[in-house]
Amino acid sequence: MAGLPLGVQLYTLRDACAKDMAGTLKKVAKIGYKNVELAGYGNLNIQDLKTALADNGLKVAAAHVGIERLETEPNSILDEHELLGNRNMVVPYLAAERRADAEGWKQVARSLDKAGKVCSNRGFTLSYHNHDFEFQWFGNKTGWDILLENTAHLTVELDVFWTRVAGFCPACFIQQHADRMLLVHLKDMQPVQPPRFANVGKGILDIPGIIAAGKKAHVKAYMVEQDDCYGQDPFEAIKISYRNLAKMGF
Repeated sequence: MAGLPLGVQLYTLRDACAKDMAGTLKKVAKIGYKNVELAGYGNLNIQDLKTALADNGLKVAAAHVGIERLETEPNSILDEHELLGNRNMVVPYLAAERRADAEGWKQVARSLDKAGKVCSNRGFTLSYHNHDFEFQWFGNKTGWDILLENTAHLTVELDVFWTRVAGFCPACFIQQHADRMLLVHLKDMQPVQPPRFANVGKGILDIPGIIAAGKKAHVKAYMVEQDDCYGQDPFEAIKISYRNLAKMGF
């Protein structure tokens, strides 16, 4: 597994980013991460963010961007990320009213495919990041099925935690959709109900198996994320995840 691109989704550090993005990036780099996935720009403007990234030897592997902005001003957001050196855009969430039925998913697919084509024409990728609701069934198809069957310019950022919450096997999903699998969110799960997040390597998910499946699917990058650290220092959380992945041979 050595050499695979590893980064951290900065949503894990969202409070720190809002107060001191430059300082947060410095701490991330000190832990050993070389890549980040943006979830906004923290308290910096584009130029200052570009400088802070360069000062700490960090690259932007991907960025979460709301679907509404991609629908209304795709070229504007692409201009910003071109400046940052990022080529991978990711839609992180869908409002409930947009995914209430199969027709809603088809409309979302049409919208994302249009935005994805704009991205592709400019040398960018557009991916979709899941939670558990994408696995809801509408007849004999899930929301994921409808989305992928009705898009030609959309790839996948698979969140392995939420995939497991939905009752699906993350490694199996990666294998099934290898041709669309661009990015993977590495998370872990505590053995409790309701499900709770865990530091990567401290839970019940088969992280080596997930990474092995991703390697076969030529996944471009893996992002460590922990949505909730339950009182643990988020920097300590991503440090433990980093060290555990290193022990696994990442």
